[in-house]
Amino acid sequence: MKDQITPIALVKAVLAGEIFAVARMMSYAESLNEGCQEALNEIYRHTGKAHIVGITGVPGSGKSTLVAQLCKTIRKTKRKVGVIAVDPSSPFSGGSILGDRIRMNDLVGDSGVFIRSMATRGTLGGLARTTLTGVDILDAAGYDVVLIETVGVGQDEIDIVQAVHTTVVVSAPGLGDDIQAIKAGVLEIADIHVVGKSDRSDANKTISELKSMLMLGAQSQQETEWQIPVLPTCSLNGQGIEELLSTIDNHLENLKSSGELSQRRLDIARTRLLKAAENILREKFEYHSEGKINDLTNQILSGDLHPNAAAKILLSQFLREME
Repeated sequence: MKDQITPIALVKAVLAGEIFAVARMMSYAESLNEGCQEALNEIYRHTGKAHIVGITGVPGSGKSTLVAQLCKTIRKTKRKVGVIAVDPSSPFSGGSILGDRIRMNDLVGDSGVFIRSMATRGTLGGLARTTLTGVDILDAAGYDVVLIETVGVGQDEIDIVQAVHTTVVVSAPGLGDDIQAIKAGVLEIADIHVVGKSDRSDANKTISELKSMLMLGAQSQQETEWQIPVLPTCSLNGQGIEELLSTIDNHLENLKSSGELSQRRLDIARTRLLKAAENILREKFEYHSEGKINDLTNQILSGDLHPNAAAKILLSQFLREME
């Protein structure tokens, strides 16, 4: 039975691009299935071919609709495209709130498109814990382009730039605090700025403001070969989507010709190493802390211990056990 297939037994099918195997391997990875790491190690050896693109921006900017249109346009070029849509987690179930991805339903049935929703489960920074593991699986399975659509929570989204080759930041007119959010730190992470819903009358104002801010930022930064564009799109009628894909492809070529792609890959590897170590330490610390927090918490509540002092006690106990 399919339910009895082990992760390592799925590797060959994943590398052959079989959709069932890809979906099942992602499920194993998300559930931290015992024995999954051996399979993921083998899969990772076959990665490094896909163009990884992050799609981010504030809520309401139309990222999901844009991603759906972008997938259709990529498919016209005969390339396979994978999508990992990172959704907010339900505070009750921990599951993905937007897991149905209604706007992408018309892509179902195209064997060259794979869409997966991942719940953040409390992870900060706009990415789920296993997002990049999912990217590895899609990469090894032969998907030419992998799109990561992030939650959309403002400046916390900067994690995306440490996980992808090309970062697309989506804005939309009429969101009120949209430009303010960009001023707060998202402006700098974009390789490409997109203004969605450009059929609206106030779209030109948003485009002009973005271009002005980019010009001001450029004056205080070193010049690079890549000049960050601001592209108007309208996902309802497909306006600007082909130009967006062309610009995404051009950015990858620019990264290759300038040598920056190697640096970005190195940065991604470094980030993943540190994140993995952080996760291992967190798991060990949570296991160690179980049953030991109550006494310290009561001492904090009674005023006998300052929270920082209690934390140092907990950490010192943990480090002694790690020796």
